[in-house]
Amino acid sequence: MRTHPQRVFVALLATLLGVTCGALAGYWAGRELTLRQAEMRLDQFSRRNQVEGDATSAEARAVLAGMNASSSGFCSEPEIAAFRRLVYESRYLKEVGRIRDGRIACSTTLGRASAAQARIVPDFTQRDGTLVYRNLPMFRVGNETVIAVQLGDSYIVYSPFLPPVPAWNTIHYVATDMDAPTPATSRLVGEATNLPPSAFTREGQARIGKNMYATRCSADGIVCDTSYMTISDAMHTNRPAQVALLSMGAIAGGLLGFLCSFVYRLKKGLHHQLLRSIRHDALRVVYQPIVDLESGKIVEAEALVRWTDEDNNPVGPDIFVKIAEERGFVGEITRLVVRRVLRDFGRTMRERPGFRVNVNIAAPDLADSGFLPMLEEALAEAGVQPQSLGIEITESYTARQQVAKETILRLRQRGHYVHIDDFGTGYSSLAYLHDLSVDAIKIDKAFTKAIGTDAVTVSILPQILTMAQKLGLRVVVEGIETPEQARYFANAKQSIYAQGWLFGRPVPREAFHQLLYAGEQKHENSPVLADEHVSAAVSAA
Repeated sequence: MRTHPQRVFVALLATLLGVTCGALAGYWAGRELTLRQAEMRLDQFSRRNQVEGDATSAEARAVLAGMNASSSGFCSEPEIAAFRRLVYESRYLKEVGRIRDGRIACSTTLGRASAAQARIVPDFTQRDGTLVYRNLPMFRVGNETVIAVQLGDSYIVYSPFLPPVPAWNTIHYVATDMDAPTPATSRLVGEATNLPPSAFTREGQARIGKNMYATRCSADGIVCDTSYMTISDAMHTNRPAQVALLSMGAIAGGLLGFLCSFVYRLKKGLHHQLLRSIRHDALRVVYQPIVDLESGKIVEAEALVRWTDEDNNPVGPDIFVKIAEERGFVGEITRLVVRRVLRDFGRTMRERPGFRVNVNIAAPDLADSGFLPMLEEALAEAGVQPQSLGIEITESYTARQQVAKETILRLRQRGHYVHIDDFGTGYSSLAYLHDLSVDAIKIDKAFTKAIGTDAVTVSILPQILTMAQKLGLRVVVEGIETPEQARYFANAKQSIYAQGWLFGRPVPREAFHQLLYAGEQKHENSPVLADEHVSAAVSAA
């Protein structure tokens, strides 16, 4: 039998051992949680850079195609003026111009260049024939890296201030071109590092030595964006949490605190946050007006879903919808939007049978056997007719033609009005569109943005409008931001609906109802003349 002093000694020893083990567990828990948080932020930053990079490349390809199709005369004053408009309207470009015989012939900043100008040599050629230049000296801005690309005899220079600066100044960034012949030329922008080449050329994230990184690659696999930081820097980003966990582990013995905190930090991932937001009905739905250019009245609305994560950071639909698709729960977002639309506009739909709210559906919805019954049940519960709830299917989703065709047919049989969204992005042919048997097409905003320029897409617009008219399809035009763009479509010999910031930005339910009622009141008091449809549409919005 132990004596009292022995029991005290054992208790003290056990307490000291428990405190020591708990402190160690708390330290390791704090370290692991901090590194996971850093990994999550690295991945988010790389993902956002990759989305931004895809948008940059798409704009550059469209601009180069338009420049090469220019008929204004090589380096003529009208052509240089048109190039300057391109740069002014661009979000990503700093400079555009022409190259002949390896010398810059003209540009938006240099004007017509001297024939004696030094020859410039590209660093490498991409698989599609695009020439890539790194750091042309005449366009350098301080220490910023400047990337230029050439296709044909046209070239563009990207803004040196891309990508955006990360929120943590300990994050470093590298963009790698997979078509470069050597590692020395593959780094487009960013800082040199001792990470192995595989870190920059494959999607994924890992910890290697004293560094941690996350890499995301573009859809065409040409450019990969890598965000990285040292583990030491990551550990300094969350010192308060580490101290707190160490203290909690010392007091509670560490193990329980470690497990609970570990699970908690895991649940801070974006997909878990998104699931919680969906199940707590915390996603927002806003509505953008769609206007009849002939009458100037708001005739439809598009429902757009918005999300702010638990750190109060807005996350774009292109990111969180993709996450939901990858994780297999995008259908829950669709159900939430349908419920919210019927809750927000059920009465309006019942009182105004001609008014329609359109919702976007994702590719998995087309193959989901529960999707159509869900729509039917929700409409019946709200007392709303199917024609009041339009369906928008992104053109790329219709690539699975048979599934899309069958679902669209069932939707139309039930009375829904079906749109092909983002029309013109490269998937639909005339016969293909006819087989899908939809009610309307929404012309992608890239075509609208090209109005007033020499871009090739402008010449395609009349063909699209004629095709739609022959097939008996309604045309909705996205991205109208200027009266000039609205007038272009208002002058077409067919009825066209318009959507864009000129007529109204996406707004909450209450604000949209105010727009709707105000527009109706205005048209009742002031009938619209036929030759004033554009002005009426602008004022109604």
